[in-house]
Amino acid sequence: MSSIVAIVGRPNVGKSTFFNRLIQRREAIVDSVSGVTRDRNYGKSEWNGKEFSVIDTGGYIKGSDDVFEGEIRRQVELAIDEADAIVFVVDVTEGITPMDEEVAKLLRKVTKPIFLAVNKVDSGSREKDAFEFYNLGLGEYFTMAGMSGSGTGDLLDALVLALPDAQEPEEDVVELPRFAVVGRPNAGKSSFINALIGEDRYIVTDIAGTTRDSIDTPYNRFGFEFNLVDTAGIRRKAKVKEDLEFYSVMRSVRAIEHSDVCILMIDATRGFEGQDQSIFWLAEKNRKGIVILVNKWDLVEKETMTTVQFEKKIREMTAPFTDVPIIFTSTITKQRLLKALETAVKVHETRKRRIPTSKFNETMLPIIEQTPPPAIKGKYIKIKYCMQLPTPTPQFVFFANLPQYVKDPYKRYIENKLREIYDFNGVPIDIYFRQK
Repeated sequence: MSSIVAIVGRPNVGKSTFFNRLIQRREAIVDSVSGVTRDRNYGKSEWNGKEFSVIDTGGYIKGSDDVFEGEIRRQVELAIDEADAIVFVVDVTEGITPMDEEVAKLLRKVTKPIFLAVNKVDSGSREKDAFEFYNLGLGEYFTMAGMSGSGTGDLLDALVLALPDAQEPEEDVVELPRFAVVGRPNAGKSSFINALIGEDRYIVTDIAGTTRDSIDTPYNRFGFEFNLVDTAGIRRKAKVKEDLEFYSVMRSVRAIEHSDVCILMIDATRGFEGQDQSIFWLAEKNRKGIVILVNKWDLVEKETMTTVQFEKKIREMTAPFTDVPIIFTSTITKQRLLKALETAVKVHETRKRRIPTSKFNETMLPIIEQTPPPAIKGKYIKIKYCMQLPTPTPQFVFFANLPQYVKDPYKRYIENKLREIYDFNGVPIDIYFRQK
């Protein structure tokens, strides 16, 4: 379970450049998620062997200059609340601005590790100019040049030392699968959880999860046993504006990373919006199982084919990963809540399924022989062997003589065949072609 680092500061100080540098640090584990704005706001990074999640607050600010200040304040407040460490970026070329002072005032009250990063320091004279930032009252600062990367190493060395160590599960403890209920505010997450656990409350004990702000609720009914990770119950601050996209994504990051399956709740009366899409991609990039619940279905005017049209719209917005269960529910009438649980359990089982290598080859090789990858420049691609990798999530490798010539359309063809044969509904899968 990785820590969360939030990058805060006013616009145009170089937060996104620093963020991009962090998430490209090690390509193998890097992924970033885009909202509808296509800004890269969330990613993973690693330094000195410690992995952590990074959130760039800047990409979420929308609107004209006069609303910037309020938006920034709200995002800093939420970052203070949710992150394990905060990097506050300022710009040496402009010195201390009133907005910097506002942010510093919020950060001075905080007990979490705060790192003041003075950006755009690309010469000796700029080093001297950075002294001014002692006046922010945040103690020592780090000078860096986000564009060239100079100075970022010292900052990261200090940052990872301050992050909490990942907690290892105790030996011999059977880990129950974790189902995170995620979605934007007011989609009905709390009602869903209350509807599930409300009746026989005696079998429920709220125990603090491995992190300070995820609550795991053991659920044991109807033959199911798992932990519910509730993002709705995570401390909600009245002063955090409810409809901020940043709010939903930041609250979801920890719960998603901390889960096996994500139950994404959307509000049927509002449809599948950008915020829902951001959270969906967050779960997909983290290779979690996904079930989409369209809640408040009892409030929607029914016409012929309404469910079909609604489903089609969602699949368009989640393309190319469209093989996801979509269930229409109502927490008020308790419509299809049991089906939602059954589906989540099935997705979890599928996600951890292992296919024996001999059976996998028996099934896949004839399919590949019948429809081989197209020849390129007169060269024929031969695939002789395939197997599932011993990874926590489904990953498959196909050994070929010329793997570099296997293009995306063929990879999609193989993925579709795998989904068709093995029913990977709701589970992201990875396919690799390697030199035999």
